[in-house]
Amino acid sequence: MIEFKNVSKVYMNDVVALSNINITIKKGEFVFLVGPSGAGKSTFVKLLMREIEPTAGSIVVSDTDITTLSRKQIPYYRRKVGMVFQDYRLIPTLSVYENVAFAMRIIQSSHKEIKKRVPLVLAMVGLSHKYKDFPNQLSGGEQQRVSIARAIVNNPSILIADEPTGNLDPDTANDIMNILSDINRAGTTVLMATHAKNIVNDMKKRVLAIENGILARDEQRGRYDED
Repeated sequence: MIEFKNVSKVYMNDVVALSNINITIKKGEFVFLVGPSGAGKSTFVKLLMREIEPTAGSIVVSDTDITTLSRKQIPYYRRKVGMVFQDYRLIPTLSVYENVAFAMRIIQSSHKEIKKRVPLVLAMVGLSHKYKDFPNQLSGGEQQRVSIARAIVNNPSILIADEPTGNLDPDTANDIMNILSDINRAGTTVLMATHAKNIVNDMKKRVLAIENGILARDEQRGRYDED
C-alpha cells in the first residue's frame, strides 16, 4: 500500500529532515508514527500527502510512484487519502452536514450520492443528531469526529491522522481512537502521527519511531519508549 524507498528530505540551509528512509506499510495496517518534535514526522506526512517532494528516493502508494505525479495528477491522488488534523480545520460557516458534504462536492459527487453517503458517515462517528450544528456549537471531540467523517466520506484507501487526539481530554481521545480502530477494521489503512505514549502503548500496534531524521525502530506491537 505504501512504500518509502531510500527517501531523504533536505530543506534549505542543509537541514536534514529525513535520511534514507525505507518503510513498507501493507494494506489494512494500523501504524503509529512516533518521535520527538522535530524528528521528521511532519515531513513524513507532507511527503505522503505530496505537499512536498523528497530530495532523494521514491514513494510508492498503491503501485503509483507519487514523486513523479504532475500538478494536475496530485488532486486525484489525494482523493485516495483521507487526512485528519489536530486543529480540525472545519469551515466555520458550514454546518456539520455541509462540512462533510463539501468533501464530496469537491470531487463532483452527485446530490443523490451526497444525500445518501453523508448521513451514513455521520452515524459512523456518532453525530447524526448534530448534523445541523455549526463548528462553534461543538466540543473539541465532536469537531474532531466531523473532521474524521469528512476524511472518510469519499472512501479513501488510506487515512492519515496527524495528532488527532492532541487537543482532547483522555476520555474523548479514547473515543476518537475507537472510531479510528473501527475504520481500520473496515479495511482502511491508518497511519497516525502522535506524541500520545499511553495510546500507543495501550493499542499495541505497529510503531515506526523516527529520531533525528532516521528510522530508529520499526516494531510490530511496539511501544512508545519513555526514554
